[in-house]
Amino acid sequence: MENPILSLISAILIGLGATLTFDLWAQFLKHAFKITPSSICLVGRWFRYMPEGIFSHSNIVSTPPKSGECLTGWIAHYMIGIMFATVFVAIAGDNWLQCPTLIPALVFGIVTVMGPFFIMQPLFGFGFAASKSANPTQARVRSLMNHIAFGAGLYIFAVLLNWLH
Repeated sequence: MENPILSLISAILIGLGATLTFDLWAQFLKHAFKITPSSICLVGRWFRYMPEGIFSHSNIVSTPPKSGECLTGWIAHYMIGIMFATVFVAIAGDNWLQCPTLIPALVFGIVTVMGPFFIMQPLFGFGFAASKSANPTQARVRSLMNHIAFGAGLYIFAVLLNWLH
């Protein structure tokens, strides 16, 4: 591919697809196993409080809602997915884009779970790796499964892009 603009466009499309895979997997878990998905609206609430200088919450669920938090959350969720995919494509390189393999994408998906475990959940007031949540094990497994699905989505959408190209 070796064209940086084409690599960036590919990363954006792969990021959108991988995030969609994450969301579809979360819906599958919800319907098949009654595992409640993470609230993307809480991500929006977190971002909507940032302009006021508020970056951490004792419990974001009890923090008063902000207008537009759900839309903000969904936009942020997909932008984070694009950012992660762009980092992955930069690390994996053009060879991976031209001939995607599953294992690097899955490993990267697993690595991305550090975001919620060590940044978002603590700042939401849920503790490191959801240690203060009502069911930490379920929250951890759900996050890990969703991020593995993200990694699978990186691979699936890279293969799809190659097929379309």
